[in-house]
Amino acid sequence: MGDSGSNGVLRRSSLTQNTLPSWLWIALLGGSIVFGAALSALLGFNLATWFIFTAVTYVLSSYLVTRTRVNRRRATDGLWTNLVYLAFLIALMPLVSVIWSVASVGIQGLMAPGFLVSDMQGITGLVDQASQTEGTAVLGGIFHALIGSLLITLAATVISVPIGLLTSIYLVEYARGGLLARAITFFVDVMTGIPSIVAGLFAGAAMAWFLSVFSGVTGLLTTQRSTLGITAAIALSVLMVPVVVRTTEEMLRVVPNELREASYALGVRKWRTILKVVLPTAISGIASGVTLAIARVIGETAPILVTAGFVVNTNWNLFQGWMTALPVYIFRQFQNPTSPNFSDPSEQRAWAAALVLILIVMGLNLFARLIATLFAPKQTGR
Repeated sequence: MGDSGSNGVLRRSSLTQNTLPSWLWIALLGGSIVFGAALSALLGFNLATWFIFTAVTYVLSSYLVTRTRVNRRRATDGLWTNLVYLAFLIALMPLVSVIWSVASVGIQGLMAPGFLVSDMQGITGLVDQASQTEGTAVLGGIFHALIGSLLITLAATVISVPIGLLTSIYLVEYARGGLLARAITFFVDVMTGIPSIVAGLFAGAAMAWFLSVFSGVTGLLTTQRSTLGITAAIALSVLMVPVVVRTTEEMLRVVPNELREASYALGVRKWRTILKVVLPTAISGIASGVTLAIARVIGETAPILVTAGFVVNTNWNLFQGWMTALPVYIFRQFQNPTSPNFSDPSEQRAWAAALVLILIVMGLNLFARLIATLFAPKQTGR
């Protein structure tokens, strides 16, 4: 019995002899923070150098302690683990910094009376001058820009989703690696990296050509310019189509072939198999991909500025007159303040609009995750 007890002690000791106490990593981190602050103070203290010195000190000290007390393999594993965590923190810092900067400055403008339900019609330089010099409320809002962004993005979605969905169905279900399929894949890859301003110029030229052809065919002289909300929607659809094609194609390829073969074995035709079996199985990924494509284009500025212009009033008609979108509103408020000599109200409106745009994009990403969860195939327990 004594031998077994002593053997048990020996076995426990052999299992724990190469482990380090959990408090050691907290102590190393605390010491690294103090040492990093001291080194940063020698160079003129700032947060960037403090973070760099702290990170380098902690990574090196953790490696040396583990190498000395345990073994080389564990030390190398811990080193790369710490480097991965450090890379994650570095990648996260710009996002947190942007959100904090925009939120801290834009919350004041967002709380201004009527900011979300009023447009810029009637807001002149004198109004902004009075707001800055006399302390009156900052007037003017983003209602016209919100409506413009909503209508343009909705129209772009209506245009691009059917095109992207049908293209991906052809590539996965009908194409057999032929010349046409390879050409489509190549041009989709090219369109994925196309600059947004090029999409805007293409849409503007295409709409101008269409209006000229329409005028020649009907014999009606039209004074309608190509700067329209629908032109902006076409430009955004050029950017959305490759994203929808790629995401939908990948989701369709994930669907098991056994489901298709089972449907064919029952005598179901191919188009009906796609409609009733393939698409419902992949609907969660397709829906989330479409939502992410919307989030990708809703913040575009250059194509909308070229194709839709800028107005201060609310325009509900995509086919008549200029239309303002939220990114263009932000750009114009920064670039061309309502009162150049008293630009604080314009900057407040711009920061608040930027905060609203960030919240919209975050909401769309959360909505995409919700859709993916709700429409995911149900798994039954065995």
